[in-house]
Amino acid sequence: MRDGVLLRAVKAVALLTFRVDLGVHRLRQRLRREHVYVLGGDCRRCARCCEAPALRAGPWIARLPPARRLFLWWQERVNGWSLTGEDKAQHVFVFRCSHFDPATRLCDSYESRPGPCRDYPRLVLEQARPELLPGCGYRPVSPRAIPLRRELEARGLPPEVLARLVKELYLE
Repeated sequence: MRDGVLLRAVKAVALLTFRVDLGVHRLRQRLRREHVYVLGGDCRRCARCCEAPALRAGPWIARLPPARRLFLWWQERVNGWSLTGEDKAQHVFVFRCSHFDPATRLCDSYESRPGPCRDYPRLVLEQARPELLPGCGYRPVSPRAIPLRRELEARGLPPEVLARLVKELYLE
């Protein structure tokens, strides 16, 4: 494991903070009855999510240079991620992870990996049209998939139309 004792301790505190924040966020979603997709499928261990981890940051990080510098410093020093790209309109930062070995497709610090690595692809499921990485074994599924699919099947739609709707509405 590449992370030393101190870095593992810092990551443990950061992970606890991440989990608490995420738990509060998801509780608010449930209480507001916000539509969130559920996770279907299984991990295929393709490691595509490790090739170029991406994070959506708050707009204040993009607008305030000191906040941006601190955010990028944290990603580099603590997570071992170096910035490779950015979508300024969406506030998404794309990184290269120093812990990922492309030859073996493994993480050398898997036990102390950061929260976003542990939570992929659940964070993506909050988007209006979640798109997972090509080849990923997971898929978004509508929480109302079974009744919606039954209703569509009862309508007697042509098979190609039914198949397209099932895919586009995440009813698989």
